[in-house]
Amino acid sequence: MLKGRESLIRLIGRRRRLRRRHSLLNSSAPQGLLIAPKEDKDEVTTGNGNGNGGEEMVDCPVCGNKVRGEINSHLDKCLARGTKRKLSQCTLFQLKFCTRPKVTVSSVESDFTRTYVGPSAIDGNICDLASDISSSDGPLNNVQDESNSSPVSLTLTTNRSNICTRESSVCNGVNRIENLDGLVKFDDECKLLSGAKPTISGLEDSPQHQISDNRIDNITNSPLSLSENGTSKCVEPLEDDDTILLDTFIVGRKFGGVIELTIGAMVMLSRDSQNVKDTNAIKVLTEDTGHSKELGFIPRELAQYLSPLIDKFQLRFEGHITSIPQHPRAVVPIQIYSSSIASFGKKDSYGFQEFNSFRRNALCAAEFSKTHPPIPAKYQHNLLLLLKEVLKINAHLFTEGEKTLLKSFLSLSDDSQRLFARLYARKGPWFRMARISYAEICDYEEAVKGLSEAECVTLFESIDKLQIDDLKEVLNVLNVGELWDLLCSLNKSHKKIVQKFGHGTRKQDYIARVLGAYESRLCPNLPSMILGKTGSCIRISASAESVFWRAERLFFLNGEQDLSAFLLVDLGIVKYPAYNCIFTDQIFPDRSDLLSYEEAIEVAQVMDESLDENNNELVSRCIEISASHVSSFVEEDRSSHSGSMVAFLSCFSASWVYSKVILLGVSFLEHERRYKDAIDLLKLLLVKFKYDRRRGYWTLRLSVDLEHVGCLDESLEVAEKGLLDPWVRAGSIVALKRRVLRLGKPPRRWKTPSFSNSFNRKIVEVHVQGRPVNCKTGVKNVFYGEDGERCGVEELALEYYAGGGGCWQGVHTESGIWLTIFGILMWDVVFADVPNVFRTKFQTAPLDLETDSFYEVRRGLVEALLDKIEHGMAEELLIMSWESHAGTACRGVNWDKHSLSELRAAVTCIGGPCLASICRNLAQDYRSWSSGMPDLLLWRFHDDYRGEAKLVEVKGPRDRLSEQQRAWLLFLMDCGFNVEVCKVSHTPI
Repeated sequence: MLKGRESLIRLIGRRRRLRRRHSLLNSSAPQGLLIAPKEDKDEVTTGNGNGNGGEEMVDCPVCGNKVRGEINSHLDKCLARGTKRKLSQCTLFQLKFCTRPKVTVSSVESDFTRTYVGPSAIDGNICDLASDISSSDGPLNNVQDESNSSPVSLTLTTNRSNICTRESSVCNGVNRIENLDGLVKFDDECKLLSGAKPTISGLEDSPQHQISDNRIDNITNSPLSLSENGTSKCVEPLEDDDTILLDTFIVGRKFGGVIELTIGAMVMLSRDSQNVKDTNAIKVLTEDTGHSKELGFIPRELAQYLSPLIDKFQLRFEGHITSIPQHPRAVVPIQIYSSSIASFGKKDSYGFQEFNSFRRNALCAAEFSKTHPPIPAKYQHNLLLLLKEVLKINAHLFTEGEKTLLKSFLSLSDDSQRLFARLYARKGPWFRMARISYAEICDYEEAVKGLSEAECVTLFESIDKLQIDDLKEVLNVLNVGELWDLLCSLNKSHKKIVQKFGHGTRKQDYIARVLGAYESRLCPNLPSMILGKTGSCIRISASAESVFWRAERLFFLNGEQDLSAFLLVDLGIVKYPAYNCIFTDQIFPDRSDLLSYEEAIEVAQVMDESLDENNNELVSRCIEISASHVSSFVEEDRSSHSGSMVAFLSCFSASWVYSKVILLGVSFLEHERRYKDAIDLLKLLLVKFKYDRRRGYWTLRLSVDLEHVGCLDESLEVAEKGLLDPWVRAGSIVALKRRVLRLGKPPRRWKTPSFSNSFNRKIVEVHVQGRPVNCKTGVKNVFYGEDGERCGVEELALEYYAGGGGCWQGVHTESGIWLTIFGILMWDVVFADVPNVFRTKFQTAPLDLETDSFYEVRRGLVEALLDKIEHGMAEELLIMSWESHAGTACRGVNWDKHSLSELRAAVTCIGGPCLASICRNLAQDYRSWSSGMPDLLLWRFHDDYRGEAKLVEVKGPRDRLSEQQRAWLLFLMDCGFNVEVCKVSHTPI
């Protein structure tokens, strides 16, 4: 992959449908920045046209493009440059957890826990929810938050490639899911992650959302409820009162039959002690004459107190329905009561005290549920929460029309909001109305009508509204069979082409033929034929799609997160750290800054798409546009802004995005051997960005490219100037020093640089021989270990050091264990209250972690903590932080890979001074030093619980140290570490 491609993909995130693509690419750019791209010797087309000439066009099996003429030479080029057709990579939510779609899993939302019990799809399987998140076959999540079941946890282990579950059966209204070999496990006795919170606090404004995670414990352990103003008050039952009167809800109605309800209808409670998910479950039945019908369940939090009253004290509860919700599966408010308290004993008996405790807690739980009713659709709530938060903080970035659209959406009915959320999470853009079906949406006509009036959706119901671009998108709704039938129904002249075309063609080729017939006017009635096959279709409107994408981007501030981040938290899969969001400045001061940033992201997306399509012309055009914008950019002087927002918020500027496009363009041009063009771009970056942490890489590439074109003097001069640049660091300095020593020999330079002696320091080398499995060049080195099993060079080195190499214990970790130790030890510093570095509750690190301002702003906190580490308190700090934050997501911390015992042994044997030096280095420049550390960390203890550590970089027979690795080794030697390079070679025959 080209340098900078992966970073650009993360920046773009989910690709948008770019409606302004042509206008973006046609914008003015200065001439002379780049020369025209080289033409390939064989003609390649990325479209569906046949080109010119009489030779037949054939499909390249590697890149997917159409090629005229000899295919073999084109294949050689594709294979040589690693070009291949892009495949879709499954995400966590696209994994198929079962082989047969027979698992029915329920999402359960109790009265006041707001917790997901599990992903659910009515009459579906557990993998349906997974694919719903990011695929075209499903929405955000398919949940119905109504049941009395206890929250279940999901534990995913990846020790097998295929994850399967057995069939689950619905038992008495509650799902029972069994696991196969422990791969997928739902357990109501344990939580997903230690201390994982089911919800995110701090974002909600209404009292309905301000529920702490220990609220159930508070209800369980103390007789408290909420008063009208939201404060706590005691609920002391009157001992002389022989009546228990409770207001509660019927939940889990999806497991009962569809029964028409009326206000005032009588209900009764019945224990369901055989329920496999909740032994305290209580069913709600109708009090019909004859046989009673099941309506649903009492909320789990109330049932745990009412069940002993029914079982042990033989109380009988009945009541009536107080109101009827619109949704047939929504929670139903009811009032229940019992009046047989005096039948079990006197008030001074032990039985009465026990009874009174259950009674008091039941009253408390019922009072709490009055102010915290169940939330019926979690994904709807998440979307509304996102929009409200964005409007609250970034209202100045939206036009009045956009604010009106968002406010109109917030005022829509539940059905309309849920339908929009479902469609927004799917690929689309068009969907057949006849095939849209969600259990939680009651009236589709009213839902579509409300969305249409709010201009949130566009309907395709007549051929008058159909344009050629819409025609192509609507054709994607049809399957291959329908497209074939459509082609066969065209006129005779086109049918001959269809017969020649054959059945074994891809869907996009069918669509191209249909569009070709329409554009050539062979079939002017094609739109009506398409409409006859698809029926009414719906899509999110262009204006709504743009506004909601903008809101999502402003909320998460990156392209990697979307609404599925809420789901990960709700399921307990991810737990974000606790910190305070303090705002003093805006990221985007005005709307023009935001629009420029969005336009730059669109150019980056076109660049990424063009690379996928091997469209060199468009790639060059994107580079020209980016260079044009960067040429007019003036970087703010940071010399007087130490620790200011300028340093770490520059990544939200258009110029920063364009610089990433240019960097990727440099790699592309170097790959095409267009070094002069790459030199022009690198010089532009170095001139325009004087305070950028990427200057080291830019300087190095400029020096290398100048050498490629034969400008050795200028190449040496660039390298020498780079060594004086304060923004050139870590591995880049080592690489530039090496170039200066190599290029600066007489007669070009007569004086030896002062750093030559320190740079040429010898690093201790150890040689280990192993029996190789393969000796092929370009293939990963594999050896036979001492037990005869196959292993890599790192495992072979660990065996050597564990035996004859000195009885060392250790791990193959590279940078992982160091970043984990740094994150755990520096937790309070990383998540300290610093203004503007935490903008959302979905961050795993402050925005300034990879900038100089991280250390500058927190210098006092960092140095105070490093002083404790240096004086031997590292192990104590590690234990305290581990116990407080284990399982919480943090940048660089891997809780699963390294155990607490391993980390304790490591920090003890490393010693305080050396460990403090590494932590200081990472705090001062996390970005430059967060990679390239030695492969092995080894330690061994002495009798007095004192130990020593060793760091080892392992290299195979054909490997050599990178500049970043050499920089780390030299730094560690300066800190006093015991450092070695272990070179593994083949055993001589």
